[in-house]
Amino acid sequence: MPEPMSLTSRRGLLFGTAAVSAGALLVGCTSNDTKDDKPAANDQPAADDKPGKHVTIGFAGPQADHGWLNAINDNARSRAKKYSDVSLEITEGSNDTAAQIGQIETLINKKVDVLVVLPADGKALTQVGLKAMRAGIPVINLDRIFNSPQAYRCWIGGDNYGMGLSAGHYIGEKLKGKAGARVIELAGLDNLELTKQRTEGFDAALKNYPNIKKVARQAAEFTVESGQAKMSQLLQAQPKFDALWNHDDDQGVGALRAIEQAGRDDFLMVGGAGALSAFQAIEAGDSVLKATVLYPPTMAASAIDLARTLGQGKGIGGLAEFEIPASLTLFSAVVDKDNVKQYMATGFK
Repeated sequence: MPEPMSLTSRRGLLFGTAAVSAGALLVGCTSNDTKDDKPAANDQPAADDKPGKHVTIGFAGPQADHGWLNAINDNARSRAKKYSDVSLEITEGSNDTAAQIGQIETLINKKVDVLVVLPADGKALTQVGLKAMRAGIPVINLDRIFNSPQAYRCWIGGDNYGMGLSAGHYIGEKLKGKAGARVIELAGLDNLELTKQRTEGFDAALKNYPNIKKVARQAAEFTVESGQAKMSQLLQAQPKFDALWNHDDDQGVGALRAIEQAGRDDFLMVGGAGALSAFQAIEAGDSVLKATVLYPPTMAASAIDLARTLGQGKGIGGLAEFEIPASLTLFSAVVDKDNVKQYMATGFK
């Protein structure tokens, strides 16, 4: 099972886990002077990150119709409030491509210093990202990636393939001593590339455990209702299995309802994303849910830090380079009963 990185390592935190928002790490620097590398608390900017040039950040995301997306907006707002030198212009959010493009164009016309965009559809919004960059406004592309690297200065997001990989290895290690072990998978929306990547990572991990066979896979829709309905179908079709990987903790709420209604407790379940309800169930230890794999919404807080750093023309503390990286992929850590207390504060509702 992947272990959380030490909290004494700034670089380890930045590239190893999103348990602590990278805001505690993205310390503006204009020299290579040695400084205290001790990170600040989760909910505060780093203590040695003095106020600098004022930066107006425009933030545009999709409609918060899912627990994870709502947490994205909350993380952006709360992070911006930590900085006296940051103003946040946040849009209402929309899943309508034309509406989101219009919102971003409004931010461009307001001449914000930096844009943070989580597109409802990365491909469809690539042109407006290009428009911002050509107007001299650097873009932080959050999670759903634009089609062209020219449309953003930096991409930051989760690792969907890594989620599947971490889930597969966790389950594999739990079942490696069991002959003829059987696992099933409750996926998300199959028309999304991220769902395919999560399944590919899961299957790749299971190849390391020849005693384990995946016997069923069902796609849900990232909702409580679909999770309950699809899990009921899986339980009826598969009277005997040893482990379940569920791609999303929101649909996992429904899956757990179906499992409880069926009176099943003869297998272990691993979730995905990092919802507070999942953390609480793991800590309580009174259900089949034993672990969840992070897809941390704290990436929005990190995007605000990166935007501030870009707007002030600085680099990242702990790195030798004067510029921020072109991309940051967050690590998909496994949270179980051994480390859930460490992650509880990052859980989203």
